[in-house]
Amino acid sequence: MSENTNKNLVGQPILTQVLALVIRNKFNGLVTKHKSDRYYKKFYTWTHFVSMMFGIYIRFDSVTEIVEVMIGCVGKIGHFGLSEVPPKSTINDGNRERDNKFFESLYFSLVNRYSSFLSSSRTIGLNIKELFIVGSTTIQLFSSLVFKGVGRNPKGVGKKKGGIKVHMLIDAFQDVGKFVKVTAAKVHDSKFLNDLTLNPFSMVVFGKAYNHYKLFAKWTEKQIWFVTRMKDNAVYEVVQIIHETIIPEGKAGVLKEEKINPCYKESAKSKDVKTLLLRRITYRDDKGRLYVFITNNMALTDQDIADIYKQRWQIELLFKKMKQNFQLHCFYGESENAIRLQIWCTLIAQLLLTVLQRKTKTKKVFFTVACIVRQHLLSYLNLEELLLNSKRFYDKYHISVDYSDSLFPLTG
Repeated sequence: MSENTNKNLVGQPILTQVLALVIRNKFNGLVTKHKSDRYYKKFYTWTHFVSMMFGIYIRFDSVTEIVEVMIGCVGKIGHFGLSEVPPKSTINDGNRERDNKFFESLYFSLVNRYSSFLSSSRTIGLNIKELFIVGSTTIQLFSSLVFKGVGRNPKGVGKKKGGIKVHMLIDAFQDVGKFVKVTAAKVHDSKFLNDLTLNPFSMVVFGKAYNHYKLFAKWTEKQIWFVTRMKDNAVYEVVQIIHETIIPEGKAGVLKEEKINPCYKESAKSKDVKTLLLRRITYRDDKGRLYVFITNNMALTDQDIADIYKQRWQIELLFKKMKQNFQLHCFYGESENAIRLQIWCTLIAQLLLTVLQRKTKTKKVFFTVACIVRQHLLSYLNLEELLLNSKRFYDKYHISVDYSDSLFPLTG
């Protein structure tokens, strides 16, 4: 093997290189805090975590696949910090019994650790220091025994499937979940807003499913700004028409801006109807689609409000990456704890690859990065060099290897 090849190979498999982003001292500190190794003689939290990450990165459908493939890699598991391959029943018991709160804490500790590193220099041309995006995605389950409510009630003999909803708040300049909550699919999106802690003068963007006028009034008092779309059946009174413009067909722009007073009640039993002063902006994009935005910020221009709402698409892309690149159509357990645990491990897996993508400054899209890691998870290749330039990596390796003694020697 030549000198060039040695430079491309390292002493650790790619999985170990990825997991190196998880600092063991910090990990062990969380183990102690949550007492997650209590009652376990051999199946330590690290073994559990590695087993889950192994299955998630390769996109295995079951615990059986995880265990059988790990047995075939027994000579490498020492690199993962494991002394032996855990039995299938042990992993199943751990998914059911080990509190998923540990993995939740691990995720947020990693977010805090790499927060500044993940911050990008991109802006939307506005003087906004904190711009957050709120959204949710529903993951369908085979059974409705744990989490209730996905889709409509089926006709005939069919059964309504269960589902979970992942609610998330992301920093628009980091593309990672700063705050995440997992609920049953039937839980309304607007309830997630009550759990948020936002700083004054921050801006938060979300879809119209999150309309919550009572909370909007509290945010306005604290100078917390928001941009969202107005519901079609909203009840409101027009206070003032600021301006109205006719725009030629095929061109994007603001058609109308108004000040309105939407109506709301403090509680369902309350008879008193209250109002809140908001801006209502009607916008048409270049494809002729109409959007009606509302905001409590009176300083930004109407075009600024439209541009801010466009940033909401980032969270949809984040959910798309999670569903396309990781195993979320099959779960490794049927209990609520097992499902939540796997979701937190999936979020950790996505976060670690995002850190690698930013760290290497690779031009490869996230899908390609995830594919490379999945296909070479047990290879002793230099992951950073592989992500930086796969073609150059291949050329150097191809030139340095002697194929003359191969069963099928290359010619030409």
